[in-house]
Amino acid sequence: MQFTVAIDGPAAAGKGTLSRAVAEHFGFSHLDTGLLYRAVGIKTLNRCRGVIDPKVAVSFANGLTEKDFERHDLRAPRTAQAASKVAALPEVRAALIAFQKRFARLEGGAVLDGRDIGTVICPEAEVKLFVTADDTVRAQRRFAEITAGGGDTTLDAVLADVRSRDARDSGRADAPLKPAEDALLLDTTELSIDAAVAQAVSEIKNRLDRVG
Repeated sequence: MQFTVAIDGPAAAGKGTLSRAVAEHFGFSHLDTGLLYRAVGIKTLNRCRGVIDPKVAVSFANGLTEKDFERHDLRAPRTAQAASKVAALPEVRAALIAFQKRFARLEGGAVLDGRDIGTVICPEAEVKLFVTADDTVRAQRRFAEITAGGGDTTLDAVLADVRSRDARDSGRADAPLKPAEDALLLDTTELSIDAAVAQAVSEIKNRLDRVG
């Protein structure tokens, strides 16, 4: 069986948690596509001593391996910023599209989360979800996550980072962040993750019943 669930949304909206829960519930494979861009971003940043060189980024995008997803710094704030910058490079996006498309059609079902899954990577996905939340709520979540892990930052700095990423992701010319026209919108500003998962599971079950 080939069945794709595409889950998109901005940073700290809860799409990662939702995606993992959905994949576990149905026994589907799961890919956090953001890790692809994070790996390319941090490798480029380190190689180029703090700047993003497009040619280096494209080279890394073409040569990613599973080992690159095991880095300990993939969740660091500077990695997130680097990921957003390399994701705005059309050549990097093109290099990573084939990998994502192959994963999406794995036998047994697949869940992919990112920012352009339902619109660009898998417009034919059987289920499309768009997870969002107020930017101040998302910043509070990310701040709690960073400080819980020992990071040193401020809520104002995290909010500025979230808004900067939103603007860059939504405003880029190639594959901007936006919900697919047929995506189910899940606003987690006040919706608990359990409630969001329940809605997603219900939507997927209904679709599975129709295609089964």
